[in-house]
Amino acid sequence: MLSGPNMFAPAASRDATGTWKAAAIALAVLAPFFVYFQTVESIVEIWNKSDTFAHGYIILPISLWLIWRRRQTLPLHAARPWWPGLLLLAGCGCGWLLAELAAVQVVKQYAFVSMIPLICLTVLGPRMAWAMAFPLLFLLLAVPFGEVLIEPLIGVTADFTVAALQMSGIPVLRNGSHFEIPTGSWAVVEACSGVRYLISSFTLGCLYAYLNYHSRLRRTLFILLSIGAPIVANGLRAYMIVMLGHLSGMTLAVGVDHLIYGWVFFGIVMFAMFWIGSFWREEMQATPGAAEATTGPSEAGAAVPMFVAATGAAIAVVAVWPVYARYIEQAAPRVAAVLPETMAATWKERTPFTQWTPRFSKPSAEFTRYFERDGKQVGLSLLYYREARRDSQLISSINRMVGEKDAGMRQVASAGQVETFGGRTLKIREATIEIAGNPIIVWHWYWIDGTHTASDYAGKLLLARERLLMRGGDGASVIVFAPYSQNAAEARGALRSFLSENIGAIEKTLASAGISQPGAAQ
Repeated sequence: MLSGPNMFAPAASRDATGTWKAAAIALAVLAPFFVYFQTVESIVEIWNKSDTFAHGYIILPISLWLIWRRRQTLPLHAARPWWPGLLLLAGCGCGWLLAELAAVQVVKQYAFVSMIPLICLTVLGPRMAWAMAFPLLFLLLAVPFGEVLIEPLIGVTADFTVAALQMSGIPVLRNGSHFEIPTGSWAVVEACSGVRYLISSFTLGCLYAYLNYHSRLRRTLFILLSIGAPIVANGLRAYMIVMLGHLSGMTLAVGVDHLIYGWVFFGIVMFAMFWIGSFWREEMQATPGAAEATTGPSEAGAAVPMFVAATGAAIAVVAVWPVYARYIEQAAPRVAAVLPETMAATWKERTPFTQWTPRFSKPSAEFTRYFERDGKQVGLSLLYYREARRDSQLISSINRMVGEKDAGMRQVASAGQVETFGGRTLKIREATIEIAGNPIIVWHWYWIDGTHTASDYAGKLLLARERLLMRGGDGASVIVFAPYSQNAAEARGALRSFLSENIGAIEKTLASAGISQPGAAQ
């Protein structure tokens, strides 16, 4: 009779130990959601605003379900903390900090989501984390990434459509992503880029490959198919829509209905892709990881105190970076930005010669003037940014030369090039913009603490460096533009002449913007 309670003591002890371990792991995994709550908010906000990334809501439930499917075999792996994982977590946190200082939202979001699998690696160890590798890495697909692909996909779709039309014997006059055929004008815009199809296809392709194949080669091939198929399919879709409009006298597929045709066509493509993939399908085991069960019982895992220590260390490493970011933000200078007017007197101010203005987020200070000399007209916009906010950033995907709703305006060309003026050789971006049929040439680059660059990536790194060194991280967009009638070389000549005389004044103006001016708010 006395042996009864002792028989069950070991089981009760194991249950209590398992509960403590589960609690420690849950606390470690949930901690980043509270510490980086603003980053979580930014992800959900994009899910809500953009249909392209609405699939993000189902990524976490799918990941949890994939882990649940392996619930019978996961205990076969000894769970014990892996301390080198703290270094990986620290690197991830450092990446988040740099992205915070440079205001690169997508990198912050990836850094946050990456912390979850790294915490599992640190607290549970490599063997357990490897058993859940795909479900944990699948979480990265919840990050709303893909806007950077829009412009390249627009170019690919336009190239495919124009080539297909020419092969069909239809004459095409192309200007950038806009083209004309005898029956009407067309343009490949953001909604036609196919980025939604690509993201959806890639997400479904990764899940399908994991669930239906064992071989890494087959999984890789199907994932590559899920990338290539929507790109080719989107080109075919665009070609067929143009042909429908052309053959119907511009009465079919010229409005909202062509988007509907697109989604129907995408559904057919996905069905065909999965049908093709079914020929490679491998017979799945009844229970995921059943083969692992034949290896016998696993070795004992680590003790509860070690899990508690690993949890505390992981949370501490995760939490330190937002605290340091806040400290840097509070140490930044608070002097108001003021742009004094110091342009060369040989160029006289005149009334605006165009209604165009760059569609950038609101700067801390702005200087926009129009000048003329010897019949040459030049416009100058200096947009100065001090504190990076979500609605006011020097380098952002929302900063564009032409807004989507700018009627009668369109950007028809854009390219990087090197120009020499005023004894300086600078890399710039050149854009050609048409305003009601009247073209202008626009040159644009960034000025960040005395350094000129035309690269978004280099600019972000410069901003992060300046803020990390607590030097404020001020920067400005330098935008000069000139009209022309027949030859774009006329506008380029005017811009070179203006900048040769005024680049020094522009630099002096920007350098003095961070200095306290009389009457400036402190």
